Amino acid sequence: MATVTFDDATRIYPGSTVPAVSDLNLEVGDGEFLVMVGPSGSGKSTALRMLAGLEEVNEGRILIGERDVTDMPPKDRDIAMVFQNYALYPHMTVAENMGFALKIAGVAKEERAARVLEAAKLLDLEPYLARKPKALSGGQRQRVAMGRAIVRQPHVFLMDEPLSNLDAKLRVQTRTQIASLQRRLGVTTVYVTHDQVEALTMGDRIAVLKDGVLQQVGTPRDLYESPVNVFVAGFIGSPAMNLFPVDFADGGVQFGSHVAPVARDILAGAHGNKATIGIRPEDVRVATDGDGLPIDVDLVEELGADAYLYGHTEVDGSRVDIVARVDGRNHPVEGDKVLILPEERHIHLFDTETGQRLNPAVKD
Repeated sequence: MATVTFDDATRIYPGSTVPAVSDLNLEVGDGEFLVMVGPSGSGKSTALRMLAGLEEVNEGRILIGERDVTDMPPKDRDIAMVFQNYALYPHMTVAENMGFALKIAGVAKEERAARVLEAAKLLDLEPYLARKPKALSGGQRQRVAMGRAIVRQPHVFLMDEPLSNLDAKLRVQTRTQIASLQRRLGVTTVYVTHDQVEALTMGDRIAVLKDGVLQQVGTPRDLYESPVNVFVAGFIGSPAMNLFPVDFADGGVQFGSHVAPVARDILAGAHGNKATIGIRPEDVRVATDGDGLPIDVDLVEELGADAYLYGHTEVDGSRVDIVARVDGRNHPVEGDKVLILPEERHIHLFDTETGQRLNPAVKD
């Protein structure tokens, strides 16, 4: 197996002055499952294609293990890629699709058959080896594309949004299968998605990109509990973190009629006399009286044991939407007026000017 290293890797498309990927420094460990995540245009797919050799690296370099592959053709990099559209040959059977790359590489027929059968067993594809892609479901085609990558026994798997064509239920099921399979095979994997739920559930670590720049890399728990800036805070988590400006007050920050305690030295590092507060929906307490920030309830989405309250308030003359997780059996209803308070151990504070985190990592 192998590590993967992006060393100041930059890609600037012809005719553009703004890099699609800028000075990317990232180390993927041997056998690690790393997920690159970000909105459309963030550079995640470009970074993957740079690693695959499908995009030029204008500055910096890329290493697989100890080998500098920056200028190496794709076929010599010992990688296997799973694409969004599966890219199966419609006139070939499942077995032929899975073994085609081995046939091109001159692998003997008997060994090809053995490797295809081994991969088919791993992926529960044995009953379908004689079928053609048109006779398969979307999930089965996706598994064939995975099998084609597995039989090559590469040093690195590259996956570019492989689940995006599946329906919601199948996507949940298949992401579990991919993560489990990767751990069994122990192959270094770089996986690209725009879906942060996929990122949180599948990756050993997550790299968050925005406008071609790496924002943060860490475990799913690191990114969820301790986002380094407002962008990561708002991007990771579903429903998204509540983010809005608050004024400094004596002993903390003003949260409606309540002062949320924050150490003075933390606030001293901020620009101006405001900060952006972040509170995840599960860390919002809802009350009908006392101190807090007043909220008008717009909708309550019931999900069985839990429910999500969607409401709004006004901060500095602007509407702010708020989401809070509440008891699914006992909760306010549309049209109610309630008060909210933050769980003080789980407050996130960010500089309003730079967007960078002010307070230390949130810990239980």
